[in-house]
Amino acid sequence: SAGGGTLDTGFVPVAPNTADAVTVPAGHSSDVVIRWGDPVIPGGPAFDFENQSAAAQAVQYGFNCDLAVLFPMDDRDERFLLTVNHEYTTEPMMFRGYDSAAPTREQVEIAWAAHGLTVVELASRRYDGGLDPVMGSYNRRITATTPFELRGPAVGPLTRTTADPTGTRVLGTLNNCAGGHTPWGTVLSGEENFNQYFGTTGSVTDPARVEALRRYGVSVGESGRKWERFDSRFDLAVEPNEVNRFGYVVEVDPWNPDSTPVKHSALGRFKHEGGTVHVTADGTVVIYSGDDERFDYLYKFISSRTMVPGRTPAAREQNMRILDEGTLYVATFTGNSPESEIDGTGALPSDGAFDGTGAWIPLLTVDSAGNAVSHVPGMSAEEVAVYTRMAGDAVGATKMDRPEDVEPSPSTGKVYLALTNNTRRTVGQVDEANPRHDNKHGQVVEITDDHAGTTFGWNLLLVCGDPAAADTYFGGFDKSKVSPISCPDNVAFDPAGGLWVSTDGNALGFNDGLYSVATEGPNRGETKLFLTVPVGAETCGPLVFSDRAIVNVQHPGEKDGASIENP
Repeated sequence: SAGGGTLDTGFVPVAPNTADAVTVPAGHSSDVVIRWGDPVIPGGPAFDFENQSAAAQAVQYGFNCDLAVLFPMDDRDERFLLTVNHEYTTEPMMFRGYDSAAPTREQVEIAWAAHGLTVVELASRRYDGGLDPVMGSYNRRITATTPFELRGPAVGPLTRTTADPTGTRVLGTLNNCAGGHTPWGTVLSGEENFNQYFGTTGSVTDPARVEALRRYGVSVGESGRKWERFDSRFDLAVEPNEVNRFGYVVEVDPWNPDSTPVKHSALGRFKHEGGTVHVTADGTVVIYSGDDERFDYLYKFISSRTMVPGRTPAAREQNMRILDEGTLYVATFTGNSPESEIDGTGALPSDGAFDGTGAWIPLLTVDSAGNAVSHVPGMSAEEVAVYTRMAGDAVGATKMDRPEDVEPSPSTGKVYLALTNNTRRTVGQVDEANPRHDNKHGQVVEITDDHAGTTFGWNLLLVCGDPAAADTYFGGFDKSKVSPISCPDNVAFDPAGGLWVSTDGNALGFNDGLYSVATEGPNRGETKLFLTVPVGAETCGPLVFSDRAIVNVQHPGEKDGASIENP
């Protein structure tokens, strides 16, 4: 059983492969639920690749998809509400003859409409359990031009623009990656690589501003996408603060298609990979989020408000303010082995595990009146909220190997963090939580957290790669009996508490996939490949139920030099 639960994971693992198809175990079948361009809004046109328009794309399912959240519809038998985000667009796959040096306005506006999120009702087919889209009343497209409310301590001089002198009304959400859902029925989605959308037709010279842009990977020249040619809000010389309005956890209420989504700045601004929820016994809400960059950090937010049970309108109204007040923390990891035993090779230390303790360092607190206090010397609360990475630098947070999805187990409360890879880490930069230099394959961290407190214990459950290699570790399980795994990205749990891990960028030469990983009992560390996606794709947003699994197949065919003309 996966994770010590009772869900049957007795499937025969899929063999590693390079098939240009979705591959599932014997006894299982796969089916497409919804694809790029499928109509979502009633009356939306059928997809016409040769004649795509921005108006059509705005009512059709968007491009590359990462997060998936599926809520059962209590009032409708075998109906579900699916929310998916659309991380980015791959224009050479979308347009014939795409010229990256000279995109057209129509192409750019189609890309704006292909970003954001989709909410769509699904119906289960009675004869085989497959899921089909329904033109339901909840269906919605959120795009790069949908109004959002920016809320919290970032609001101020650093978020005000010509079009929005209040600093609170932002058009759109960009590069949404992993996320989560709340017990009150909303979806949390993390804005990740927002840096790629901003450039300038002029020049940026202020040294402090140049450094802040550099720390977030924002170009101070022309952007690759050239959006600044078509909307001056993406031009750093014209609107220096627009970029500060992206990089947050956004909250969407899929049950109210007329609602304004919220960007929660109390959770910090960085390349959010996810936003997942743990609720303690007394109703305290804790949100975990990783910053997906080499040498960046793991964060958590502890709300000072407790959750109101139930989903009545009054309860939901209260709960929708939970992420407005509390304290934002960043993590430090300390190993318990002598430094001499962490030599960069990945060899286990003498105690037989990469493990240790950790601490959560406070960065920012927001009180019930909305007043924010910085815990970082030399930085205001607004600066901590907008330049959270620099706050993490200032307090000495532990530099990790690309913290991607992080999720607490609903059964044990242990928190699992995927560290995807970091080929830039040198021998002199290793530590017990990141024990390999030139780390191509990544690792999975298991954290036993004092959720509402400031200390934790940790160990590496998986040190990924070729099981035959000396530098890999599978929780102590027999490495000759596991599936090879590389570049863990998303983590998820099945109803029995079993852990599932999906991958992005497999460096072992075969396609990415979805794996079950046992976390408890004698099989702890057993890793089995359940599903693989086509060539060039990553496996995202896994949802695993007793009778079905859902994955997002993101950017199939996206290889260097590939295009519609050269697939």
